[in-house]
Amino acid sequence: MFVDRVKVFVKAGDGGDGLVSFRREKYVAMGGPNGGDGGHGGDIVLEVDEGLNTLMDFRYQRHFKANRGENGMSKSKHGKNSEPYVIPVPPGTTVRNAETQEVIADLVDHGQRAVIAEGGRGGRGNIRFANSRNRAPELSEKGAPGDELNVELELKVLADVGLVGFPSVGKSTLLSVVSGAKPKVADYHFTTLNPHLGMVRIEDERSFVMADLPGLIAGAHEGVGLGYQFLRHIERTRVIVHVIDMSGIEGRDPYEDYVTINKELEAYDEKLLERPQIIVANKMDMPDAETHLEMFKEQLGEDLPIYPISAYTQTGLRDLLFEVANTLDEIPKDTFETTDEDASDERVVYKYEGDDDSFHITRDPDGAYVLSGPKIERLFKMTDFNRDQSVRRFARQMRHMGIDDALRKRGAEEGDTVRLLDFEFEFVE
Repeated sequence: MFVDRVKVFVKAGDGGDGLVSFRREKYVAMGGPNGGDGGHGGDIVLEVDEGLNTLMDFRYQRHFKANRGENGMSKSKHGKNSEPYVIPVPPGTTVRNAETQEVIADLVDHGQRAVIAEGGRGGRGNIRFANSRNRAPELSEKGAPGDELNVELELKVLADVGLVGFPSVGKSTLLSVVSGAKPKVADYHFTTLNPHLGMVRIEDERSFVMADLPGLIAGAHEGVGLGYQFLRHIERTRVIVHVIDMSGIEGRDPYEDYVTINKELEAYDEKLLERPQIIVANKMDMPDAETHLEMFKEQLGEDLPIYPISAYTQTGLRDLLFEVANTLDEIPKDTFETTDEDASDERVVYKYEGDDDSFHITRDPDGAYVLSGPKIERLFKMTDFNRDQSVRRFARQMRHMGIDDALRKRGAEEGDTVRLLDFEFEFVE
């Protein structure tokens, strides 16, 4: 089964907890703190594996979770960092944030990697909080939570040449005779339900990858037929080979077919019309094909090269394949690999995002004040509420963020309930 779009959930590993520990050695009085830091949680990493050509494996596993870092140890020992969770994907995979639709990475080359969810940093042990004023701190941090998000993986077939045209115009037959591919060939519409790739090698030893894409019909960009599902694969092809049935046995006009397909390409992405397009007049072995070809040239009105062939009798293929190879030689390989405007030239997007100090205060029906925000929630998760010094430190952090003043402005008074995640506490003046 060919699978080219999936949605998965990824969770990077949490950081390990820091340790509160003190030296307890014979003849060493007041040895001081020696609690080590926790290790970093594992990242979620996508890596291109050229041996894959579908996202089928993600149909059976949609949740990926990396291991958390090891907790800090005594004697100032740092907890072990967790190894990244590496997930193989086929070349041509675009990764998007499922909620914002922002492009996270565009993975094309074998071995290319992208970190899509970062593991949490390890919590600091009490040795990190020792100073001249507090030489024996009973204070440590829990590990920071790792990133978690839903991502969409979208596969766009990597091919040099894409065959487009109405169903049953002979695209599958053409691919089967010029390469070793074995697409299904039959005398009914929509024989091809999935893209097929074939390696084409011509007489002068030049070679290229050709893709047989499922047949388009009018309205494909709006989801009619199979076109909308597979139009995205045309985005990465450098040359479009437009196959037209000149026999007229389907009762369609070849020129109308040509115009309709180009309108569908333009409606999906107008940039597709910028691609070099080679017109192929197929089924020239049929009785009325020559007459239809002359009419097509007259209606076309432009002096565009047209390559008459018969994929069935394998005539006219040599000139066509040489023209395709010559056209590819004039186009750099990365010219049309992606149309995502948000993707960088390196195809992997890394962005620095500073701490978001914003927070929100709302009211529950019972009158409690509800506090939320990414930074305060992270600080809450990294606080060990079993230790008084940690609790006091968290209170100072809230005060420095301006949360105390904001609660007062909202009308909070002594004894009012404040909720943060699953925790409740009383507001104290």
